[in-house]
Amino acid sequence: MKKILTCLLTVIICQIMFPAAQAQVTSVDKALRGVDKYIENAMQEWEVPGLAVAVVKDSSVVWVKGFGYRDVEKKLPVTGETLFAIGSCTKAFTSVAVGQLVDEDKVDLNEPVITYIPTFKMYDDYVTNHMTPTDLMCHRSGLPRHDFVWYGKDLSRNELFNRLQYLEPSRGFRSAYQYQNLMFMTAGILVEEVSGMNWETVVKERIFIPLEMNKSNFSVNDIQKADNFSYPYSKRDEKITRVPFRNIDAIGPAGSINSNVLEMSNWIIMHLNNGKFKGAEIVSESFLKKAHAPQMVSSQTMTDEIFFSSYGLGWGITSYRGHYRCSHGGGIDGFISDVSLYPMDGIGIVVLTNFDGASITGVVRNYIVDRLLGLEEIDWQEKQFGPVREAREKGEEPAVEDVSRLENTKPSFPLEEYTGSYVHPAYGTVTISLSDSQLVAALQPFQLKLNHYHLDIFEGEDPDIGKQKIKFHYNVQGEVNKLTMELETGVSDIEFIKEPHVKELEKEELEKYAGEFDFGGAIIKIYITGEKTLNAFIEGQPEYELIPVKEHVFALKGLEGFRIIFNVNEKGEAIELVSEQPNGSFKAKRK
Repeated sequence: MKKILTCLLTVIICQIMFPAAQAQVTSVDKALRGVDKYIENAMQEWEVPGLAVAVVKDSSVVWVKGFGYRDVEKKLPVTGETLFAIGSCTKAFTSVAVGQLVDEDKVDLNEPVITYIPTFKMYDDYVTNHMTPTDLMCHRSGLPRHDFVWYGKDLSRNELFNRLQYLEPSRGFRSAYQYQNLMFMTAGILVEEVSGMNWETVVKERIFIPLEMNKSNFSVNDIQKADNFSYPYSKRDEKITRVPFRNIDAIGPAGSINSNVLEMSNWIIMHLNNGKFKGAEIVSESFLKKAHAPQMVSSQTMTDEIFFSSYGLGWGITSYRGHYRCSHGGGIDGFISDVSLYPMDGIGIVVLTNFDGASITGVVRNYIVDRLLGLEEIDWQEKQFGPVREAREKGEEPAVEDVSRLENTKPSFPLEEYTGSYVHPAYGTVTISLSDSQLVAALQPFQLKLNHYHLDIFEGEDPDIGKQKIKFHYNVQGEVNKLTMELETGVSDIEFIKEPHVKELEKEELEKYAGEFDFGGAIIKIYITGEKTLNAFIEGQPEYELIPVKEHVFALKGLEGFRIIFNVNEKGEAIELVSEQPNGSFKAKRK
């Protein structure tokens, strides 16, 4: 009896001392009752293998649950500690890393980026000189995505950074919102330049460790070393299939972090607590107010539930059913994520999944927050998945006739003439080869088997980039000299210049071309430097290196549309040269 009275007294004392906490737990439990079943049903329809969710309310983690499998093949379950790639939810971490430097008066958000990174260079000089850290982090650079510059490429962060100058904008600077990963990568490089440490070290030491995010990491190479991580899955040929991890270390500040819902809850708590976690300030409240505030209008679309959409610094800002929301989604091969804050309501939600073909993260987030806010219930699953189900039930739409295609045309050249390497200074190299009488285009990491479309246009298809048309061009000499591809909307087709096919010639072979040739009084000198380099020089012009491309035919290095053809005698000695130029052909006799 005494023991029972003691227990009752303890309960009464707890209720007196912590009435609000007791009420909160009861309220949250009641609000979230049945949510797990709703999530399971949604996962089944979307065919999502695994999902984890955590809910924060008033600085406490009030609900954490894992669903499905992190490893479908081995039937290993998802838990609150399962690591997923969070994709572009990484951007807010880069924003805070910049904000910490702002707090230390080492960075001014309104100073030009070039102040901190002297080598920063964009396509337009005005943009180069006026782009600020704020511009980098709110998607108003004027650049469209240009994602094929980095996606799947074996390039370093600095190599990508140096290619920015070759990327054509599609809108005016600060005139429109255009989501841009390379600009957030640049914000990460700014952190590196100012701090003297790489971005990963800064985020780990100044954000992860203080927030006790000890299992979070920065690379798909590291996630696979953990004892509890999820594999990525995608739908291929109507089957849910494990896909390879996509390494995006080079563009890491835009999207490479891996984490779990428990550790992401600490990140959420810090934001809801105005930059503090367990009493320690991670970043200032004044910076977070800027990060969580509109900097650029992102959409003029308005619905009954969502309106006044804009972008802050690493966060999307909107009014959700009359409640202020900061959120960001993430997506990379095999993973979709969502992190959302409702600062005025003290609510935060993180949803991580291992499937890249579903909109389930928004469904789960909205359903949970509606329950917590006591709003009239909306069946978000039906709202999002209903059109998908309807399309599936209708089956595939009948193929639409391609009225643009011209019938009964042929390529201008034998297929061999299209082969070679074509280069763009930012997008890299497209290699065209011939395999079993079919052209194949390789643009890392994609391989397209090309079919003739019409004229000098060929078409190929890849599951990741869809159908792509490649248009070949030729110069006045009738040589295939470049190709173009529509890899980015809103800008001119991306132009790849064909590299000359260099023939290896020994020094004794080159000596047959050396000498002086007379252009009616103007002398062009052909001579050898080093072991195997043939050069041309005419008074008043630069020296040009001659690149052997065919028998007796040389291209001028660095000059498009110029070449020199040598006419030889029966001994193979050059007796005349023809200088082919865009404005005509000119002959010179050997002196």
